[in-house]
Amino acid sequence: MANIYDGAFRTILNDCRKLIIPVINEIFSETYIGDEEIRFFPNEHFLDQQDEADKERITDTNFTVFGKVPKKYHVECESSLPDGRITIRLFEYDAQIALDEGEVTEETLTVTFPNTAVLYLRTYKKTPDKMKYVIVTPGGTIQYDVPIMKVQTYSLDDIFEKRLLMLIPFYIFSHESSFSEYNSNEQKLEKLKAEYQVILEKLDELEQQGVIGAFDKRTIIELSGDVIKEIAQKYENVQKGVGDMMSGALIETEARRILNKGISETKKETALRMLKRGKMTVEEIAEDSGLSVAEVEQLAELQSV
Repeated sequence: MANIYDGAFRTILNDCRKLIIPVINEIFSETYIGDEEIRFFPNEHFLDQQDEADKERITDTNFTVFGKVPKKYHVECESSLPDGRITIRLFEYDAQIALDEGEVTEETLTVTFPNTAVLYLRTYKKTPDKMKYVIVTPGGTIQYDVPIMKVQTYSLDDIFEKRLLMLIPFYIFSHESSFSEYNSNEQKLEKLKAEYQVILEKLDELEQQGVIGAFDKRTIIELSGDVIKEIAQKYENVQKGVGDMMSGALIETEARRILNKGISETKKETALRMLKRGKMTVEEIAEDSGLSVAEVEQLAELQSV
């Protein structure tokens, strides 16, 4: 069901919003560095319908990136066959987003259309490289392209080199046509599992390097499992083989979180005992407890309250 994929897409964007920056750079040839503020806006829009109740439209994403110049973006995730209707739907969304935030000054209405793109999870022969809006007005004709990102064309190397980590939950789509082979051939299934082992190892490396946080990694793994469960529901061996890897990685990640939390609490308790004795400097306590100077200073402040 497409809603599973839409939900995964919205979840990773809202919960791990910084992951959208490399994707925006890739689609729109931007040069954001990753620390820009990202502000999301309501996804629900009501379209005025003459002689009928207003239609509610829910966009996948509607947000502004505050770089040198704030820019508004609208990105949709699509898994179905291109049939022209999505272009109409996109324009409806864009027009309503522009109107919702429009400004009227001395009877002059100014509306700003967002930078719009579509992520196609499946690529068909009919899937174009871009869509186009052509708007004919009494004052002239306006036209511009709506770029398309074809998720299946990105290899694992591409994804990690370009930091397109939000595509990882949908990487399984690139193997969809081979599910029947994987399901009946254990050797081929092992090759697929090996790819996902590489994904897990690379995510671990990125976490250790501080590129992503533990929450980001957990979200990517969890959503990957959800998508695999949905897309491979007719292929039990694929579901179990790759799906179980994701589930196991989640359990391991949670166990590590609990362990790290326990270690952190132990360090704090040690530092607090040292602070109570009052015989050591903050720097000495930090060195002996394994905490940072800032963390020890914070504990000292809490102790004095």
